[in-house]
Amino acid sequence: MVDKAFSLLDPFSAIDLDIDGRAGVVKQWAIENRAALQPIKTFFDGLITGIEHLMQAIPPSVMLVMIVLVSWQAAGRRVGIVVAVALIALGLLSPEAWGLAMTTLAIVNSAVALCIIIGLPMGVLAGKSDRFEGAIRPILDTMQTIPAFVYLVPVVMLLGIGNVSGVIVTIIFALPPLVRLTSLGIRGVNPGVVEAARAFGASPTQILLKVELPLATPTILAGLNQTIMLSLSMVVIASMISVRGLGNEVLRAMGRLDAGKAIVGGLGIVILAIVLDRVTQGLGRSGRDRNHRHWWQDGPVGLILSLFQKSA
Repeated sequence: MVDKAFSLLDPFSAIDLDIDGRAGVVKQWAIENRAALQPIKTFFDGLITGIEHLMQAIPPSVMLVMIVLVSWQAAGRRVGIVVAVALIALGLLSPEAWGLAMTTLAIVNSAVALCIIIGLPMGVLAGKSDRFEGAIRPILDTMQTIPAFVYLVPVVMLLGIGNVSGVIVTIIFALPPLVRLTSLGIRGVNPGVVEAARAFGASPTQILLKVELPLATPTILAGLNQTIMLSLSMVVIASMISVRGLGNEVLRAMGRLDAGKAIVGGLGIVILAIVLDRVTQGLGRSGRDRNHRHWWQDGPVGLILSLFQKSA
């Protein structure tokens, strides 16, 4: 290739940083150090497999009743009815739809659980420290703006294809909203309330656990809701690296131009999104929405307790 003469009118054509060539060094490093990352892969694989086997072992009818009861307890009777209708419709899509949905739900649950473990402390620290918040803001911006397909390449180079890579990609894609909104919720707490708690002798840990986190809960749950929705949106993209579930069904249908399988997979993901969205929104209900009762005084738990009280 002949080097082009430098020109002020077109300077970029004469400059070659050889980024493509240097990327080969990164790939070689990833191949040589892949064995060092096997413990991480083993941990993620055990987590995903355990959740998936548990959800697949429970009969569909029992699992449906359990999810409906949890939804009723968390979000109210109306949401419980909506969840019941949605899950019945999901099971009727096709004989394989329920099993695929449970696999997808296991992957999403694993990713969301790890997002909470990583994102909640980071959000609290970002809400407390301007320096830390300023340091992670460019990282969160990058995680949110880079196209999702770009995440697949380095993760596959390091860990190979499969559910583990899919969960890690999903965590990278879905983590920023939880961190941002947790930080926003902590910063949005009324300073007067914090000062009053400090004046009464509360320690910083007590202020965090009993004042700031409860007051920031609606904002944190909004971030959790966004994380769950982003995790579900990543299901189809992650299926390109052999992640099982409804997303893989959609990908196979696209390759075969099979409209039936595409409808089953697509509607299954939509139904799961509706169920998870309604439940997480219901978790943020205020005391007024629960008629000023504690959570254990409502839903199936409240019904059981009332029956015990009447029998006593």
